[in-house]
Amino acid sequence: MRTYRTRISGLRILGYLVATFLVVSGLVLVGYSFLIRDPFASAAVFAQKPPGNSTMSLTVPEMRRVDHVPVYTGGAGDKGALHDGTLHLKRTGFPWQTGANVYIAGHRMGFPGTKSYLVFWDLNKLEDGDKVILTDANGTRYTYSVFKSTIINPDAYYITRPVPGKSIISLQTCTLPNYAQRLIVQAELTAVG
Repeated sequence: MRTYRTRISGLRILGYLVATFLVVSGLVLVGYSFLIRDPFASAAVFAQKPPGNSTMSLTVPEMRRVDHVPVYTGGAGDKGALHDGTLHLKRTGFPWQTGANVYIAGHRMGFPGTKSYLVFWDLNKLEDGDKVILTDANGTRYTYSVFKSTIINPDAYYITRPVPGKSIISLQTCTLPNYAQRLIVQAELTAVG
């Protein structure tokens, strides 16, 4: 009986070494993220399933009228959502998605007797570091920290796009006194829990 030797090619060995390097590098990166207590490492490993529905509520401690205000998902022209609370713009991200821009619009004046009444009246008072909290249908809280405030034209749709390297929330309302432009306050995700 003959014995055959098989050769392992240099390319195959190189492939094994590269794959091993990538796996080890990934594990080191995840371990380092936990070591520095990165909130996104915990969120990624212990991520909950997205809630069964997209119902959310919004709380902004520095704003008098924004305490568990309902957030409804719909198109830009969804007057019903804006009448009863705030509007999460369809086709923008959700807080449980990494790298999302969760885009929420609310009335400056709104409708008396509803959750929309003066909901974003004092949005212009938010400062860097102020907290914005979104709570999903499972009760998970996503805490954001304000980092930017800007005024744009109503047709500046770029503002709804994700911001590279960040998970953010964008809050929008009309400017005073003539509602001609849009005030946007953006905050970056800092904690999930």
